[in-house]
Amino acid sequence: MRRSGPIVMRRGKVPRTTTDQRLLDRRQRTDWLHDDPWRVMRIQAEFVEGFGALAELGPAVSVFGTARARATDPAYSMGVEVGQRLAEAGYAVITGGGPGTMEAANKGAFLGGGTSVGLGIELPFETGLNDYVDLGVNFRYFFARKTMFLKYSHGFIVLPGGFGTLDELFEAVTLAQTQKVTQFPVVLMGTSYWKGLLDWLRSSVLEHGMIGADDIDRLVLTDDAEEAVEAIGAYEDPIESSEAERPE
Repeated sequence: MRRSGPIVMRRGKVPRTTTDQRLLDRRQRTDWLHDDPWRVMRIQAEFVEGFGALAELGPAVSVFGTARARATDPAYSMGVEVGQRLAEAGYAVITGGGPGTMEAANKGAFLGGGTSVGLGIELPFETGLNDYVDLGVNFRYFFARKTMFLKYSHGFIVLPGGFGTLDELFEAVTLAQTQKVTQFPVVLMGTSYWKGLLDWLRSSVLEHGMIGADDIDRLVLTDDAEEAVEAIGAYEDPIESSEAERPE
């Protein structure tokens, strides 16, 4: 099944390609000369809808993770706990809105009485937003969706995950490294899962001079949900701090 706004498609009516895939396909005929200007309007609409939905969200933390974890997976329990502790600390919880540990974090936010946000994406195997999402926005384009994660988060908590989770993790660290965003905390939950990656970054990438030690130091590694939330709360945005100190 595929949802596109109010439209529901099943079986033979489900498109074989996604909007992102069609945009990036180099094998298109020259009719792209006529189609792309309209795509720009659609892209613009996604940004407008996302900004409008999230502008008054308040303090929020993005929690990334896999769609493949089941409820019996330890990572799922970890997601529920971190989502609940974030909500109890006054943060809205933003996830990709899917199943697995995304659902777990949204469930935790729900149990903690906080705002549970899901930013969905059009995929061939899309299942829709999970039932614990209070505020959901569906996107066609990954880059529009990623902007919302970055713009409205005070920090990232990254649960065990695959390529999509790694993409979100490294994009956040890259933007902080290049100072495209204000540096903010990135917490890796699951020491046994992430330790190999950090060891490789130190022994290979750092050793070859491809990154600096501070690029690794900005990553907080823990198994403790309370410690993860404290790492987010300990960060003070220098822009917000300077505005708070400004005389009236």
